[in-house]
Amino acid sequence: RTLVPLEGSYEVNCLTDFLDECEEQLQALKKLKKSERGLLYGVPISLKDVYDCMGHDSTCGLAQFLEKPAAKDGVIVKVLKAQGAIPFVKTNISQTLFDCSNPIYGQTLNPQNLKKTSGGSSGGEGALLAKGGSILGMGTDTGGSIRIPASFCGACGIRVTGYRLSMSASFHPLCTVVTVAGPLAWDVESLALCLRALLSEHMHRLDPTVPFLPFREEVYSSNRPLRIGYYESDGFTQPSPSMARAVKLTSRLLRDAGHQVGLLGPWEGDQISENAGLVHSWRGRLHLSFKGDIVDPSMKNTVTSLRLPNSLKRFLAWIWNDLCQSHLSRLPLFLQEYQQEFIAKWRSLDLDVLLSPALDPAFYVGYPAKVQGDSFYLGLYNLLNFPAGVVPVTTVTPQDEKELAFYRGYYRDHVDKSFQEAVRGSVGLPVAVQCIALPWEEELCLRFMKEVETLVKSKMEPK
Repeated sequence: RTLVPLEGSYEVNCLTDFLDECEEQLQALKKLKKSERGLLYGVPISLKDVYDCMGHDSTCGLAQFLEKPAAKDGVIVKVLKAQGAIPFVKTNISQTLFDCSNPIYGQTLNPQNLKKTSGGSSGGEGALLAKGGSILGMGTDTGGSIRIPASFCGACGIRVTGYRLSMSASFHPLCTVVTVAGPLAWDVESLALCLRALLSEHMHRLDPTVPFLPFREEVYSSNRPLRIGYYESDGFTQPSPSMARAVKLTSRLLRDAGHQVGLLGPWEGDQISENAGLVHSWRGRLHLSFKGDIVDPSMKNTVTSLRLPNSLKRFLAWIWNDLCQSHLSRLPLFLQEYQQEFIAKWRSLDLDVLLSPALDPAFYVGYPAKVQGDSFYLGLYNLLNFPAGVVPVTTVTPQDEKELAFYRGYYRDHVDKSFQEAVRGSVGLPVAVQCIALPWEEELCLRFMKEVETLVKSKMEPK
């Protein structure tokens, strides 16, 4: 694949800024001795709007941050430049949901179907990669914000364990769920190369709160058979036909390649369903950051519901068992206990990695706000703080589209109906699977992703 001119990105509206200093950086790099070049020498890299670049705004889609340029580069930007990468553009972001729209830069579209969203909140990165305008980009992930756009746009992406990469000088909300950095790229090897470069002593020196854990090459390059568990549904949102087919296809390829693969039941789906209000309540804290700012149309209904008069909120809280207050107060303890239960179950099954559906195909513009809970296929691993990545494995077929007509969902409510409407009309769009590992096992997660990518590619190549 080759890069295309940036002019091609205008159609999908994925850029927020051009980093014109990249020209000077490129000339300076050319003067370096070979021994001084970093792992990313000469690689152009795009950055989600949230990353601080000296002299440029980091708006996060909020008008209150306009015309407030960063005084210096953020830690990750400094490390990337020291490794020879050339940041050249900043990309669009959503106001917390995954429709990638904000009142400053507008709506980002999916290059493969302009009626569909690119996903979010790192939607500008996904669209630019799909358009061929970048080969490597940096996003952030609070509830699937790297994996959703990667999945919708046919790219690879990974969210790392919280605090393994620095988030210093990058906007991230103060909430229980940790926002993490992570790369998006055309292939898994590019993700691995990026993490090799970032997981350096240099990053630890710049941000001592990040542990110095260099990339473990021996784990990534291992070829030992893996013990893989997989599930086809979280028991909360019925997967689309293409989501279910992607997991079945991938599990079969892995089994045929000699890995131990076992089907699991819904992964704690009943417990998640019972606590759905609890585990999603952290979003409320994030939405409060809109106070005094312009609210994007994609967010209006959600934010309005959070701005109800206190008297009405108290009445609704009484109806909902005081969900908005007591649940928030016990959320940290719940997450800690649930993480330990999840790990204990993982250990009891003697798993190396876990395979699950991603969230796809791409939704029609405007639909993410109607089906927020459906992102829990990905958001679960933000709550658990596990490394998780997505790899495209297939595309939506006409048969998938026919089967979608019979989709009813588990609850047969307006959310299930909205999900069916959101994913229809997607023949030819990419479908991914999600690969998960235990905390601090990014190299194993990438190794699993690489195995999936290799097997899928070999299946697609003519014999």
